[in-house]
Amino acid sequence: MYKRVLLAYDGSEAGQKALLDGLDIAQWSHAELHLIAVMPPAAPLVAIEGAFYDAEMEAEERKRYEAILADGLRRLKEAGYPARGEVLVGDQVEMITKYARDIGADLIVVGHKHLEGWAARWWRGSQSPALIERAHCNVLVVITH
Repeated sequence: MYKRVLLAYDGSEAGQKALLDGLDIAQWSHAELHLIAVMPPAAPLVAIEGAFYDAEMEAEERKRYEAILADGLRRLKEAGYPARGEVLVGDQVEMITKYARDIGADLIVVGHKHLEGWAARWWRGSQSPALIERAHCNVLVVITH
């Protein structure tokens, strides 16, 4: 039985499906629910004169991830299941696994969209296999096509 479920939410179609599946599991097991949105670290912009950091762009990106998180929390609350939420900054796999360990999660739930063709999969890459390898607990990968 799961006591703490961590949902990594990005607002995508796959993320929304994972949110619903994670909610079902949490309701079934009466688990505590945690929701995170992981924002990639700010990368310096490179120009002819050199690299520079754009704090305004990072602030806008942070607002976007806070809105994604707020949307997920709202959806959970409307379903009658309040959750805790946080925006994290860093590598997705690293942040998800660290947060899961910190809260003592029994289950991590993430969404994944199957990409058509080998080129699309190669170009985009996938975080799911790396997450499964590094997680200390069970991982549910919710698939959409």
